[in-house]
Amino acid sequence: MLCVMKDQKIHFVAPSPIERLFSRVFGALVGLGLGFPHNYQLEVRGRRSGRLYSTPVVVLAHRGKRFLVAGRGETQWVRNARASGRVTLRKGRRREELRVRVLGDGEKPEVLKAYLDRFKLTVQRYFPVAAGSPAEDLRPLAPRYPVFELRAASPADPQDPARR
Repeated sequence: MLCVMKDQKIHFVAPSPIERLFSRVFGALVGLGLGFPHNYQLEVRGRRSGRLYSTPVVVLAHRGKRFLVAGRGETQWVRNARASGRVTLRKGRRREELRVRVLGDGEKPEVLKAYLDRFKLTVQRYFPVAAGSPAEDLRPLAPRYPVFELRAASPADPQDPARR
């Protein structure tokens, strides 16, 4: 499904009612500490409401860094994370506050390839190229998929959007 905003095509794949239900149940389980090591409950403040929202996510560890990839495209959590510059990952009693850095389209192909290859069973349906494809095949698709690098939150960091 493509949404149009301000004369710009925005890629977004809306979840079905069954997917929404599964997401709620799975998110609750992850919040209790269950799930695979890469599963977390993402918490982010609403960009307009200031309300705390949460959703289950997959965190990709790749070349010593951690990334969030939005396979569905421009979701609300993506817009909120981009606006606030901060997210919290939660699993059970563990909470980790992080800053996010939005990757440019030129940086995305290698990360998208790693994401698709590693989590192909759950994310292949969001990509028009097959898992195992070269990173170059993902280059023209990069603008469709927001990708964030996760960084430790540092209150003393002058680049931190929360300090502005």
